[in-house]
Amino acid sequence: MMSELEIFLVPYLIGSIPFGFLLAKLAGYGDIRKTGSGNIGATNVLRTGNKFLAVFTLILDSAKGYIAALHFYLMVSLLFVIDNKPVPNTSDFSVEDSLLFGLFAILGHCFPVWLKFKGGKGVATTFGVLFAAVPWTGFIAAVTWGIVAGFSRYSSLSALSAVAISPLVTFIYYGPMPAAITALIAALVIWRHKDNIKRLMAGTEPKIGQKKEEKEQE
Repeated sequence: MMSELEIFLVPYLIGSIPFGFLLAKLAGYGDIRKTGSGNIGATNVLRTGNKFLAVFTLILDSAKGYIAALHFYLMVSLLFVIDNKPVPNTSDFSVEDSLLFGLFAILGHCFPVWLKFKGGKGVATTFGVLFAAVPWTGFIAAVTWGIVAGFSRYSSLSALSAVAISPLVTFIYYGPMPAAITALIAALVIWRHKDNIKRLMAGTEPKIGQKKEEKEQE
């Protein structure tokens, strides 16, 4: 039977798959970490000029979080099958379970073992987790991202706004414990954006689709 550590290891490994890095390599762009912000996420992949590749990266990174947030039910169900017990219904598991597994996937994306623990900032993976575990939060966070991006054209500011509002929305719709875990996720994503925050304050943050070098030349 799988141990609790092994159960939590699976969503971490799912989150650790560096899709942006792999897709950029396969498309002939080399190491995406040497482009723009050095991030492996969709926003930096977009700076290659390949919109399809950026969208594909966004979808796959989001899917990691979505799948991982559902992982708890799948893994526990497997344990019940191994023990020849009736498989429980999804209603027997809590929102907190899904969020915790999602958190491990986000940690995997931010600190992937395959890239010496130097990964992305977890935004797309976070959205996947939110849509799977707390759908109303995911929806409102996505709308927030879209509104802020439309007005500012800063991906980082949009992401920061979306995750910042997520704990409050989760508290309103799902209660204090899910909100507390969502707050941990938001704190991690905000911390991963610390350099972006500095550039936003200095007015040197590149806008969506703009290469870092182009911003420096303005």
